[in-house]
Amino acid sequence: AKVKKSLPEMYAFSVCMWIKSSASPGMGTPFSYAVPGQANELVLIEWGNNPMEILINDKVWSWGGINDGKWHHICVTWTTRDGVWEAYQDGTQTGNGENLAPYHPIKPQGVLVLGQEQVRAGGGAALRVSAGLGARRVGWGSLAALSGNVIAWAEANIDIYGGATKGTFEACRQLN
Repeated sequence: AKVKKSLPEMYAFSVCMWIKSSASPGMGTPFSYAVPGQANELVLIEWGNNPMEILINDKVWSWGGINDGKWHHICVTWTTRDGVWEAYQDGTQTGNGENLAPYHPIKPQGVLVLGQEQVRAGGGAALRVSAGLGARRVGWGSLAALSGNVIAWAEANIDIYGGATKGTFEACRQLN
């Protein structure tokens, strides 16, 4: 899925999503943001038997995993100041650190893709897309309270490719 809107230049962010996976090994790439000259400007990925990783400008930090077939709420926060980051799963902090791409602003005018890593901005075959992509669903909320202030993952803002389907998400209802 390709998000129609690009990110502005950012010096800090929080990204949150509901995600479910029972893929093995690794769940693949919930989202990737690539800019010209940097395919890994901002990526959330879990591949092989590795833990979940966040990449900013090709710098990597890792923590835990979520491949238990249940819905989980994931949030990652980051600030360019000292590269401080925190990861949360279901409201509990599961990772944190510093020196993750410190003083590197997230560049604007890139391409945001849900469900696949990008080799270059906007395209290319992904090297680390796991076989479990079909088993994973990324949900986005339709309620105003769940919408982001930079990009809301609303249905109208997303183009679907490769046989994926769109659907609304209700956090209180278990989906198959």
